[in-house]
Amino acid sequence: MELGDVIQRRHSSRMFLLDKPVPLELLREALTLAMRAPSNSNVQPWRLFLASGTRRDRLAAALAKRVRTTPPPTLGLPESHSHLRRQLGALLYGTMGVAHDDDEGRWNAQLRNWDFFNAPVAGIVAMHQDLGLPDAVGVGMFLQTLLLALTERGLDTCVQVSTALYPDVAREQLSIPAEYAVLCGLCIGYADPAFPANYIQTPRNPLTENVTLAEN
Repeated sequence: MELGDVIQRRHSSRMFLLDKPVPLELLREALTLAMRAPSNSNVQPWRLFLASGTRRDRLAAALAKRVRTTPPPTLGLPESHSHLRRQLGALLYGTMGVAHDDDEGRWNAQLRNWDFFNAPVAGIVAMHQDLGLPDAVGVGMFLQTLLLALTERGLDTCVQVSTALYPDVAREQLSIPAEYAVLCGLCIGYADPAFPANYIQTPRNPLTENVTLAEN
């Protein structure tokens, strides 16, 4: 595929085929390409911890147990931006047939986050706690490069902030050193074609709302 086609095809999948494994060769190819992402002073600040098989299942089970006993904290979006989350939530839940006042249905849908939406490969993205914002940019460039490389190989993905709400669980299950900050989770696999929300095209702002070009 052309690069533009890959970028257009990439989207967040929210239900995967657990019984369709990710070919290790394709995963390694994508990871090798992602390692070419730029970073401040070539620090290469990204750290990615992946789990599949029984290790993935143990991680998901531990997260599910925690979220049922300790409700997730809010993600901390300021009120100035929280309307965007509400808009996306309405789009997602509406596509899944979950009504606005169906609290149980919404909670059950949210719980799928901590099962990695059935993805056969679950990941945790981390960065050393001594590093700062320029290095976080480097992690983001690595992650986007990885997403595109996986998309090019026919794989689907979803980046999850929700997994980072329980960093101690991720550290324990994947032996992540204490000096690494957990930034987000990552789902890798093949999207379930029968799940309606996998076909959502989320809206984007007009270019002029996010980009300023100063010519004079």
